[in-house]
Amino acid sequence: MVKIHPLSDVQTENIGNDTMIWQYAVILKNAVIGSNCNINCQVFIENDVKIGDNVTIKPGVQIWDGVELEDNVFVGPNVTFTNDLIPRSKVYPEVFAKTLIKKGASIGANSTIVAGNIIGENALIGAGSVVTKDVPANTVWFGNPAKQKGTIDENGKITYK
Repeated sequence: MVKIHPLSDVQTENIGNDTMIWQYAVILKNAVIGSNCNINCQVFIENDVKIGDNVTIKPGVQIWDGVELEDNVFVGPNVTFTNDLIPRSKVYPEVFAKTLIKKGASIGANSTIVAGNIIGENALIGAGSVVTKDVPANTVWFGNPAKQKGTIDENGKITYK
């Protein structure tokens, strides 16, 4: 059973079982959301977005066209995704850049993920980071611009460089 707070605006019907959507979330009609997700308050999800199973999206996140989150992804509060590498008011690209967050990746609070990049499986992005290029699987990145600072294993143990 999907739980949708009455103060949210959820236009899609493509939502998996046991997903919870909190107040003031806005989700457009073509978005696809998996099962057992937790979409917190004040989240905006555009049309060309795919969200896997067991995904957590904390408050204040906007997920724009072209972004895909695979299973078991964590998106911290106020993470910013982009989808247009040359943004201009009232000028839209023919196709928005695609961004892929792979299975098990975690993105820390207030990070910015620049469009067109891939964050690999189980990667960890530290809070406040700006990701400007692809991030390999099982690596730890932070800073502005984000740089690899270590690796992370399947149990969450970090080894710093």
